[in-house]
Amino acid sequence: MKLHVLPVRTAGAAENMALDFLLLQRYPEPAAPRFRHYEWRGPAFTFGFGQKIAFVRETLAADLPCDLCRRPTGGGIVDHRNDWTYALVLPRGHALCDERATQSYRIVHECLMVALVALGQPAEVKTANVLGESDPGLPAEALAKAGVCFQRAELFDVVNSRTGAKIAGAAQKRNKHGLLFQGSIEKNSLGSVDWDEFQARFTGTLAQALKTEVAETPWPDLNENEVSGLIEQYSAPEWIEHR
Repeated sequence: MKLHVLPVRTAGAAENMALDFLLLQRYPEPAAPRFRHYEWRGPAFTFGFGQKIAFVRETLAADLPCDLCRRPTGGGIVDHRNDWTYALVLPRGHALCDERATQSYRIVHECLMVALVALGQPAEVKTANVLGESDPGLPAEALAKAGVCFQRAELFDVVNSRTGAKIAGAAQKRNKHGLLFQGSIEKNSLGSVDWDEFQARFTGTLAQALKTEVAETPWPDLNENEVSGLIEQYSAPEWIEHR
């Protein structure tokens, strides 16, 4: 089995969210795990599926207008102006897809931490919560309470081992097709990083954990009408403001 590592694409928030979802729903090789790192066309924020739009707008008042989109996954508000964003999709039936959400969260972040440490970064996975902190295994509605993603670290987030600052967080969605894992690394929490080298190490470590091999793979041939339709849906007020 191969871990398909797809080419980098730069897009707006709605397009990035739509493509992540279509990689879960419509990938031409549905049995293959797939990974992509992507970039943003301009300043952008995304927020969790279960969050209230009134809370998001109040929180981001000083940063509006900006490119804003509701994610198909849970979690809090994520600022993408200086982050390294990625998505991992595991097909239904993969061992890690069938694990509890806390387990998949921990394993992916352990792989991310190993890659950062190999590049000399002071990273570790947070292994204990204090009373009252949320759990990444909770459903989207509960995770909405997390608010702003990088304000504090949750269980199994990646943190700076010197300062305790949160480095990386993520959100997940499971359905009949598999698991969508959307992750973000806050670059300001790290020193200088060669991000191409990081991606090579991260995907290599992920492939080992998933019992696969890395395969650089061309972008899939998705139905263009479906792509444009989903981008339109993710851009619409009905999606962004439906809670």
